[in-house]
Amino acid sequence: MTATRTEEPTVRTAPPGRAAGAPAAAPGLADATGTLTGAALTGRVLAAAGELRGRGVGPGDRVLVKGDNSVDYVVALLALMHLDASLVPVDHRQSAADGRFAARRARARWLLTREAVAADFPAESVLAYPGLGAGHPPLDADVDLTAWFARADAVVLWSSGTTGPPKAIVKSGRAVHDNTRRTIAAMGYRADDVLAPLLPFSHQYGLSVVLLWWLARCTLAVTPYQRLDVALAQAAGHGVTAVDAAPSTYHSLLGVVRRRPELRAALSRVRVWGVGGAPLPAPLAEAFPAALGRPLLDGYGLTELGNVALATPDVPTGCGRPLPGIRVRVLRPDGEPAAPGELGEIEVLSPGLMEGHLLDDGTLAPVPRDSWYPTADLGHLDADGHLYVVGRNQAVHRSGFTLYPESLERKAEACGRQVKALAVEDLRRGCALHFVVADPDGGSPAQWRLRMAPHLAEYEQPNAVHVVDRFPLSANGKTDTAALRKMVGVAAA
Repeated sequence: MTATRTEEPTVRTAPPGRAAGAPAAAPGLADATGTLTGAALTGRVLAAAGELRGRGVGPGDRVLVKGDNSVDYVVALLALMHLDASLVPVDHRQSAADGRFAARRARARWLLTREAVAADFPAESVLAYPGLGAGHPPLDADVDLTAWFARADAVVLWSSGTTGPPKAIVKSGRAVHDNTRRTIAAMGYRADDVLAPLLPFSHQYGLSVVLLWWLARCTLAVTPYQRLDVALAQAAGHGVTAVDAAPSTYHSLLGVVRRRPELRAALSRVRVWGVGGAPLPAPLAEAFPAALGRPLLDGYGLTELGNVALATPDVPTGCGRPLPGIRVRVLRPDGEPAAPGELGEIEVLSPGLMEGHLLDDGTLAPVPRDSWYPTADLGHLDADGHLYVVGRNQAVHRSGFTLYPESLERKAEACGRQVKALAVEDLRRGCALHFVVADPDGGSPAQWRLRMAPHLAEYEQPNAVHVVDRFPLSANGKTDTAALRKMVGVAAA
């Protein structure tokens, strides 16, 4: 397959003093049908904003945005930002009950979705995004996000819900803009980059790439990320230089490349293979550069904070160093700073901190500004300041030892497969540990127990080992632990 370049974005010189939210040149927005750029893209976004304004959408309105990746979806997002509306993205696969919960908690006035009607939402408040702004002549004007970047509730995002009910997280436009700029500087994104995120734009990670694209003024390739072979072929055809995905997607990507070896050459221009959303398994980190020639660049961030640390093409170590202006510390259980290499809870001091959470009545529970944020994640810093993240700081107690299941998983993965450690209450020992190995080749539990044993201390050895073809995944690409427990018949602790 021969890689082809898309049309380069039109470049104009910004007049002195132009606000950061109003870039002088429109980026390129590409899909299988072609590329929108320059006046064609800005005209489409401004026309979409005009249509939404005509329906009554105005500054400060909270808009529930429910849809899957497409050019129309991205145009609608930019149009809402141009109108200074507050975005409330939700996953298009969520249940009707979850949608009602999100709308009620966020006090959403509008629903922007694929269909012109929606159950349980007033018909006069439903907006359809397909085709929004299409059919209008190009306009020689700018999309201006200045007001949106100054909004205190620019976006309401949702926690993953892996440790409890999802929380509504309010982020200011200032925090989002600042974090995106720091990310661009750290990773060296340029106007000639072509980004192909294999992520839903409705989640924090995917939305952050959309904002990065707009501020870096490069090209965003929108692909059918859930059909990975098609998505990779389309991305290669656009001349992709940067890919972002969850670890589970990269597992599948290696399988696609093995079946279609011609994709290796077609993806040779990719200089950034970004991975996030879940801890990077060691077997995947080792297998990827052998197959694609470059390492996966791990990163660490939270919806509450944005990106915190990123490995870069120049220094692909751990999760990299903290972004400029962001401080990270690791604390032992006694509250003292951990030594280099010593595990502890990660705390972050960042200007990207959220404004707070929405309460049941829709009001904001603010967080203290300029304060260290306890992430509840476990990790360590090395002597050179590189961050290594193990996972959630969820200690369990077993036969007098304090153990961290996700730390055990990282050790056990030296066996060559992805591993999950599930804690089960045990009245005599405190807890029992069931290790689950993802092995599509169907190796026996006894075989995998033997392969893991040398990498674990005696008191860390599993009480039982289970083998499955693959781990079930949640909507955001993380392992669905509740579903995995049901699969292997292990109750929650």
